[in-house]
Amino acid sequence: MQLTIQAAGENVKAISYLLAKNPNNIYERSNKGHMVRFFYSKCTDTELEATIFVTPDPLELIQNKSNSYDITHYINDREFAVSSIFTSFIRSALGTALNGQPKEEYAEWVNHRFPFRFEFGPVASSLTDQQLKELFEPIGYEVTITRPEIDYSIHIKDRSSVRTISLAGMQTLQNGLRHLFVLIPVIDNYKHYFIDEKEIEKLERYGEGWLETHPLRDFIYRQALRFKEIYSLVEAANTPLEKKEPAKAVRLNDLRYKKIIELLETRKPSSVVDFGSGEGKLTSKLGFLNGVQEILAVEPSQSATLKAVERFTKLQDDDLFTMPTTMWGSLFYFDERLQGKDAMVLCEVIEHIDEPRLPKALDTILHNYQPASLIISTPNREYNEVYAMEDHFRHADHRFEWTRTEFENWCNERNHQNLYELEFHGIGEEQSLYGHPTQLCMFKRKEEQS
Repeated sequence: MQLTIQAAGENVKAISYLLAKNPNNIYERSNKGHMVRFFYSKCTDTELEATIFVTPDPLELIQNKSNSYDITHYINDREFAVSSIFTSFIRSALGTALNGQPKEEYAEWVNHRFPFRFEFGPVASSLTDQQLKELFEPIGYEVTITRPEIDYSIHIKDRSSVRTISLAGMQTLQNGLRHLFVLIPVIDNYKHYFIDEKEIEKLERYGEGWLETHPLRDFIYRQALRFKEIYSLVEAANTPLEKKEPAKAVRLNDLRYKKIIELLETRKPSSVVDFGSGEGKLTSKLGFLNGVQEILAVEPSQSATLKAVERFTKLQDDDLFTMPTTMWGSLFYFDERLQGKDAMVLCEVIEHIDEPRLPKALDTILHNYQPASLIISTPNREYNEVYAMEDHFRHADHRFEWTRTEFENWCNERNHQNLYELEFHGIGEEQSLYGHPTQLCMFKRKEEQS
């Protein structure tokens, strides 16, 4: 897989400074079973041609080493086609240009538009040529798509199914790379990594200034984020792309917060504890709960707490907002100030704790703190198959992830004194085989039911 960057005209040598690569040297790096090379074919004041070329290491892939991608442990066309894997190499090798952060003396060229030609391939996509053009033409490119001719000894087909895409237009280097960084995964048939709310932030960052006005913004978001996992690219290849007002993408985190708020509203708590409150994203929403008078944001990380305080301070002048109190704390240290509260929330917390240590932590909550309500949310491991990552956790810090049955059994086991009524919910888009991406249990203390 390769990308060639070409430009001709005055001052194009400045592009080499933006790329932060010496024209006299070949850049070579081994990255997760792939060899990444970047080199210049031409570099003068009036002509520039540079190529980033990526090839898989077949020995690494065959040996199935742990540092190779989980879905690329064998040789297939994905190893050689431009894909979401390729964009990760663009980000690591050309990050200076992608983020527009060259040395200070070259900063003036970041916003300079050059007559670029970006050519990349091979591309293996279910989208038609016309659909590919509809992605790139609205952002200022003349699009040329070619297929290599094939000469089989027997007649199978005349032309390859893979394509090379050439984009020509006046662009800044940063914008050109950002366009590729966002749109290559859109034309890819699937991504090689887990898609979460950070992907939305990435799209917003690299799509700033062009994606919000793109006529196919909704389609781009759906393809890049796979919010509609059942949406078929094969079907898309046979139907016109939708051109309508874009729908705002919803983060799974926001869906979690919304569900937690809805459940708490049914309990009408006056005091709430947000355990593992982090930077205060959920806590700030709890501050607007009707009738809430006390909110405790419990977090062991000082840096996260400082960010939470900054977030709360921006809201403190709102008459409807109850200012939270931040506390240093851990599930493994008893704090009498947390006893007897109306509600306690552990949103995406338990999976960050070693599984053998969890029973003691939950017993402390249920039998010592005794909140009237306890809400616990955690990833549903079964849903990982939708993300093509069934053998891996969703976050590097996760110590475990449970199936729906495992989670329900664990919650019932911790309720061994039968003090609480248990209510289970799913959050996010449901798949018939795998359930929801997030699972939640609400513990409701029985003496509170009267």
